[in-house]
Amino acid sequence: MLIACMGASVNAQDIAVHAYVDARLVAAPDTPSWTQGGVGKTRYGSGDDGLQFGGAAVAVAWQATPSWLAFADVQFQTTDRHTLDVIESYFRYRPVSTTPWRASVKLGVFMPPVSLENDAVGWTSPWTLTPSAINSWVGEELRAKGVQGQLEWRGERQTWEMSGALFKGNDPTGTLLADRGWSVSDLTYGLGSTLRVPDAYARVFGDPDHTRYHPFQEIDGRWSWYGNLAWQAPGVGRVQLMRYDNRADPAAHTVYEGSADVFAWHTAFWSFGARADTGAVTWIVQAMDGNTRIDPAPGFGVETRFRSAFLLAGWNRGAWRPALRVEHFSTAKRINGSTTGRGESGNAVTAALNWRPREWLRITGEVLRVIGDRSELKALGLPTHVNATQAQLSARLLY
Repeated sequence: MLIACMGASVNAQDIAVHAYVDARLVAAPDTPSWTQGGVGKTRYGSGDDGLQFGGAAVAVAWQATPSWLAFADVQFQTTDRHTLDVIESYFRYRPVSTTPWRASVKLGVFMPPVSLENDAVGWTSPWTLTPSAINSWVGEELRAKGVQGQLEWRGERQTWEMSGALFKGNDPTGTLLADRGWSVSDLTYGLGSTLRVPDAYARVFGDPDHTRYHPFQEIDGRWSWYGNLAWQAPGVGRVQLMRYDNRADPAAHTVYEGSADVFAWHTAFWSFGARADTGAVTWIVQAMDGNTRIDPAPGFGVETRFRSAFLLAGWNRGAWRPALRVEHFSTAKRINGSTTGRGESGNAVTAALNWRPREWLRITGEVLRVIGDRSELKALGLPTHVNATQAQLSARLLY
């Protein structure tokens, strides 16, 4: 039996409200998920078979004046913890322009412009239930609390966008990639959220099981930045290139939840994305290449190189809309600049079929297959090979 999820869309003058509630049937892998303290790659793990609450979100946009917009996106989920999180909350000032040039400023908490995949309510994907590894990590550990400026040039056939941001509150970014590796999960975390470190890694550092940390905190007082350049043309597609650097002091740390030390990971990466429509098929490709580093003791530095890329193809017409995504992800660890042979390498394939019999109803069946190896798990007494399949059947009402 499937409990339908729920959504609402209300437009009253200058206020737009969108919401959803999701419920699903799950056939989960046998290994413990990372949300259970394990090292599994998927949202669900051992013991999660059956009916699950997929989550709920409400997004409100208020166009206060032709130039001023206020936006907030709030999400509720119970898979990890029962939490009500603010995903984004910001003001945008964009004066009316009568020329090809248009400028805007955004102030508050917002997602860096990485994803071309997650553009639906609650920072979800309209193509699949589970986003790519890249956008899974963005939803887990990446957020900007600060100010973004953007300049657009709007031609008759194309538009150029250049944006940049200064922000704080993202110093622990990279913790999960180093300790857990990549995940393929649709859990998005917001302000006030805490993320669980795999129990096996917590024990290595003398911390208790169930150790958690706040991903969106400021530790060293430094400003972070990103810059993004994008081009798009109606009927053709969009291409964008982004550079991100949180400029964290890799030796800085603070105490969180008892005796656990939370370090400021110096994380920097390049992100590339492109989207194109060829008739009834939409193509999305994204790639990310970066590294994250901490210096937990004088003369001792640990760096994790991370890479991932995916290609998604989705049918964009009619009530039945299938989508297929293939991706690769990897990490490689270095200590004091020397390779260690530790890291991970894996692939994932996601096949989804979306059915929209009504505008307010979306039924999605999805199968996710993840195969890979994480060599450093051997030293922790855990299996190094990953071979997991997660199947879901979801209902989402949208009004």
